[in-house]
Amino acid sequence: MFKEQKRIKGPATQDFVDIEKIKDDIVILKNGGFRAVLMCSSRNLELESTDSQNAIISIYADFLNSFEWPLQIVIHSRKLDINPYLVSLEEKLKVQDNELLKIQTAEYIDFVRNFVTLSDIMIKRFYTIVPFDPIESTKGESLEKFSSLINIGKQGTSEVTEEKFQEYKNQLLQRTEHIILSLAHIGIKAALLKTEELIELYYNLYNPEEYEPHAIQ
Repeated sequence: MFKEQKRIKGPATQDFVDIEKIKDDIVILKNGGFRAVLMCSSRNLELESTDSQNAIISIYADFLNSFEWPLQIVIHSRKLDINPYLVSLEEKLKVQDNELLKIQTAEYIDFVRNFVTLSDIMIKRFYTIVPFDPIESTKGESLEKFSSLINIGKQGTSEVTEEKFQEYKNQLLQRTEHIILSLAHIGIKAALLKTEELIELYYNLYNPEEYEPHAIQ
């Protein structure tokens, strides 16, 4: 008679998530660190003249040298789900009275459908992660302590009082404002993600199979 094997309980899903909570538009990590996330626009250097490219690169270098803390720039690429867009076109096709426009719409739908079958259409979003750690490394120390967006060093949770939270938050927001203004000089718009947007972002990062960006209708 076989003995019943004990089921070994593995680590909970939460153990792999390095976020303690999201509060007042701030990501609080399990190691006590604070993070603000900026969504940024992009700028194509290849469309600029040589002089403009050199100027942008020079401004960007000044931007990187303007602060003494680590900074993370994340490019998030996802396959674009074009189906909702095609469905909306097919609905418009059904109610189209003009025969010429009806033919052109049908041909356009076939073109888009065939095009996406030949290659994946990707959407890219750009984020800047602004850090603040209550106990930070001194200048010149290794950046090994800096935590990435997904793989952040696991340490014990550090609880802070509301007074300390507001103090740390204000210092983080000062850095954030500096970065937003500096990026504006490069022609890049940046906006601080709010609590709901942060929750959606991190949920999609940890559940990639459930998320595919839709085409703009």
